[in-house]
Amino acid sequence: MPPIKINHIAIVVEDVETALGFWQNALGLPVQHVEHNEGEAVDIAFLPIGEGEIELIAPFTEDSGVAKYLAKRGAGLHHLCIDVDDLEAAIAGLQAGGAELINEQPKTRPDGTRYVFVHPKSTGGVLLELYERPSA
Repeated sequence: MPPIKINHIAIVVEDVETALGFWQNALGLPVQHVEHNEGEAVDIAFLPIGEGEIELIAPFTEDSGVAKYLAKRGAGLHHLCIDVDDLEAAIAGLQAGGAELINEQPKTRPDGTRYVFVHPKSTGGVLLELYERPSA
């Protein structure tokens, strides 16, 4: 299952509105929308760039995974996300190759996009997210 494209690059920040001061104002990137994601306990600003997006993610609780990441590592690159055609096949291939998944069962976003995260131990140090878009 070759990746279709890079879907997004996620950058963890302390505050989305503050971070937009650079990404939107200094670079002129448009904001597609901002989302309050209760399931992941983050606020996300989506900034389209090329065929993908930059996502600015900020935790709004102190005990979420992103909050723990921010406290431990500080602001910066959080993860890279690529699109795949068949998430189950991608998961099976990763598991057969010994890759460690953070969530072995796919989660589903409100728009129907299904996703899993691959642990940085398996990727050479980068948290990787795999997206499968809903069929049209």
